[in-house]
Parts: sequence; C-alpha cells; structure tokens
Amino acid sequence: QICVVFSEELKCWCRAVIKSIMYCTDDYQTECFLLDYAKYIFVKSKDIRVALEAFMQIPYRAKKCRLYRTKPVTLRIDFCEDTAKIVPAKRWDSAATWYFQNLLK
Repeated sequence: QICVVFSEELKCWCRAVIKSIMYCTDDYQTECFLLDYAKYIFVKSKDIRVALEAFMQIPYRAKKCRLYRTKPVTLRIDFCEDTAKIVPAKRWDSAATWYFQNLLK
C-alpha cells in the first residue's frame, strides 16, 4: 500500500511504500521506500499519512528499472606477460560499481 510520509532530510511530504516497522525506545520507526526519490528512509509513525487519490495521480519522478543483459566484468592483470584484459566476472566488484555509478551521474 502506498502512503505519504514526511522526510526530515527533504523537508517535504513524499509518496512511499512501507518496508518494515521496528519498535524503538518510545515510538515506532518505519523503514520506507520513497517512490519519487528511489531511496530508503526511516520515519516515525506520527509522520505517516494515508495518501489522497489526487496525490496518487501525479506521475512518479523515479522509475524502477533493470539493466537488461548487463553482465559484470573485471580487469584481469597478468604480471608475467605484462598484459591487462577485461573479462567476465561472477559478481560486480567495488571498482566496477563505482565506475558505473559515475557514468550514471
């Protein structure tokens, strides 16, 4: 269910999906995914409201997407032959992730 939460960081009300609820010292903390900003935040239960239908008609600013058929690669260095090649990898390493995020920015 989509609701509206107040983000202290953004200083505005945002559409969100509740992911989990935790009890902290004196209040409930709710982990929410902001649909317009594509990020996770924690909000207090008092900062959650039911979304009005008119508010839900506005198109989302962020869209979920996948990188179809994008495979991770890594740089393999052969010190004996003094060569370097880009080869397929089993998972994304930190350097490839950092490089890809910079490309997106």
